[in-house]
Amino acid sequence: MMQHFLLSPKARDLPVSRVARMGEEESYALFCQIRWQETDGQPFCPRCGALEPYAITTRRKYKCRGCYHQFSVTSGTIFASRKLAFRDILLALAIFVNGAKGVPALQLSRELGVQYKTAFVLAHKIREAMADYQAEISDLKGEVEVDGAYFGGHVRPNNRRLHRVDRRRKENKSSKRRVVVVGRERRGRTFVVVKAREADAVDTLRNRIEDGSVVFADEAAAWDDFHIEFDTRRINHNEAYSADGACTNSAESFFSRLRRAEVGVHHHISGKYLAAYAGEMAWREDNRRAGNGAQLRGATSLALAHGVSRTWKGYWQRKASSER
Repeated sequence: MMQHFLLSPKARDLPVSRVARMGEEESYALFCQIRWQETDGQPFCPRCGALEPYAITTRRKYKCRGCYHQFSVTSGTIFASRKLAFRDILLALAIFVNGAKGVPALQLSRELGVQYKTAFVLAHKIREAMADYQAEISDLKGEVEVDGAYFGGHVRPNNRRLHRVDRRRKENKSSKRRVVVVGRERRGRTFVVVKAREADAVDTLRNRIEDGSVVFADEAAAWDDFHIEFDTRRINHNEAYSADGACTNSAESFFSRLRRAEVGVHHHISGKYLAAYAGEMAWREDNRRAGNGAQLRGATSLALAHGVSRTWKGYWQRKASSER
């Protein structure tokens, strides 16, 4: 029987213990290497692009000789205005990518020794960088599976059996419940979008799928429009999971991992942030065959290439001021 990739030595090429043993200088050098990989770790001005700025060693900053702009390795990224040490941020990234089905903020808080608020915002910043990267995926091609599944909006059952309702019925579901629609290349990339209904995602998916692709879908009426533009093959799940090569097993596999993350890791996902969690799991899905060292470099690269988060920068300060 073939060994699962996560059990192989290739999956653990950079264990968390090795990251934890890194010093602050080594961690800082790695951040520079990843942020400025085009120049082999040598800084350049993010404003005018000038090379060879001079270092302000007392503050780990640089100043451009051309436009006099001061910047650091985290300036203009989701880690801008950071307070954590570089080693702690790198360790947080290593812990985050090591979770095959996600990492809860409480666990991150305990392992880093920081407040829950700090870990919560940090995890969401990393998640935002991953989700925004996955949202830019276009031109899905070849054999593409499309499917949708509902997440979020937990409805708590009543205490007394007499007052309980069937929570599977539409009229008894929470208004916060949303559908995650996935377009997934077989043995390829994963694109996700969150909508109120499956039908609302059809136009978005049609624009992301390349002409000439073969689309696989289930019997839901929302996917009927794909027959107009694509060679579309359907599978009726009331009869079989797969028939004559038509199936949505890859899409269902993604949903099973997202469901385990919702139920077993985070326990609750707010509809407001469902797109971010879905994007994170899509990134994990596309990188599931990469070692944790490659995943760490990839996640750090995404974080340093992403701009300042307008959602999470000063999140708790805004929340506190709104409550006054």
